[in-house]
Amino acid sequence: MSRRVVRQSKFRHVFGQAAKADQAYEDIRVSKVTWDSSFCAVNPKFLAIITEAGGGGAFIVLPLVKTGRVDKNYPLVTGHTAPVLDIDWCPHNDNVIASASDDTTIMVWQIPDYTPVRNITEPIITLEGHSKRVGILSWHPTARNVLLSAGGDNVIIIWNVGTGEVLLSLDDMHPDVIHSVCWNSNGSLLATTCKDKTLRIIDPRKGQVVANNFEEPVALQEMDTSNGVLLPFYDPDSSIVYLCGKGDSSIRYFEITDEPPFVHYLNTFSSKEPQRGMGFMPKRGLDVSKCEIARFYKLHERKCEPIIMTVPRKSDLFQDDLYPDTPGPEPALEADEWLSGQDAEPVLISLRDGYVPPKHRELRVTKRNILDVRPPSGPRRSQSASDASLSQHTLETLLQEIKALREQVQAQEQRITALENMLCELVDGTD
Repeated sequence: MSRRVVRQSKFRHVFGQAAKADQAYEDIRVSKVTWDSSFCAVNPKFLAIITEAGGGGAFIVLPLVKTGRVDKNYPLVTGHTAPVLDIDWCPHNDNVIASASDDTTIMVWQIPDYTPVRNITEPIITLEGHSKRVGILSWHPTARNVLLSAGGDNVIIIWNVGTGEVLLSLDDMHPDVIHSVCWNSNGSLLATTCKDKTLRIIDPRKGQVVANNFEEPVALQEMDTSNGVLLPFYDPDSSIVYLCGKGDSSIRYFEITDEPPFVHYLNTFSSKEPQRGMGFMPKRGLDVSKCEIARFYKLHERKCEPIIMTVPRKSDLFQDDLYPDTPGPEPALEADEWLSGQDAEPVLISLRDGYVPPKHRELRVTKRNILDVRPPSGPRRSQSASDASLSQHTLETLLQEIKALREQVQAQEQRITALENMLCELVDGTD
């Protein structure tokens, strides 16, 4: 008699569990826009959800600890003139988030650690370059301030958010609508899917498709007959891929290995209500003391519910095999270094003692100074010494005035922040 050999894996018994009712976020008007993004983004500090908004686009940002019922007047992030279609937190600054909209723009926002008393309406920078709606955003995994956007114009643009400049524009690679875009682990390549049913691997700096038309899959997994879009989330630390069906009520998860058959079904987490969208917590935001290996934020019609994936272990000690060093918040490269051809793996951190998010770090945008632009070459009118002296004096005067105005604006911003903090303390004291 032959006996079936059970495959050994520490993830065979991973189970999902919805958080208790008091750990959910209630009374949130989740967006009803028919778009295929996840509508939710989360990091170790904040939860962001695209919401319904009259006359424009908006999303709400909540501190993770602010569970329960959300006040109907809770401040939103507003500024887009059409619905917001995608949001993505910067992996190197937990206070910075980018939003993409039907109004063809991308906006980058600085979220304060304190709760604002009014809507956030002024982005750090607005990026304009697409001719149609922008529905996909993805930050570079290792280079500082590098952001990718993809629009309905079938164009991918890679930006330097720190200067507001376009680094690269890939405008002749997709003949139809781009469905999804993903960086590889060090940000040297892109994978894209398109309405033409072709998967492309792209080297963005060379502007070349280096592989496509994968005719023979290494594995083929039959799913159900649901027509909802699958939102895939991959955890490289555990080699588990989670498939969340939008409009479905289940999360299926599979372990990926190097040996055939490569893809191994683990289990399915099912619940009663379908999901409108899904957020996926970075590894550094998990509770390692409870052997938590993944956490999702499931969007319902009017609430967001955390779902926790756990590996059952008897010991309370730190489990080294479950938590290898994982990407931390420090970038490995600057934007210009990446553009010049350099690559670097993510800067890893240990989760042995847990992870504490760093304090508020401000994103500074430095646009190119028009005074740094050299005059055009070629013949020019000679300038007398007196004219040159006058121009130099005028330039110095203007620079001094600009400096004084900048200092005045900074002082006023500091005063506004201080007054907002005082007001928040007064409001909290009266609750």
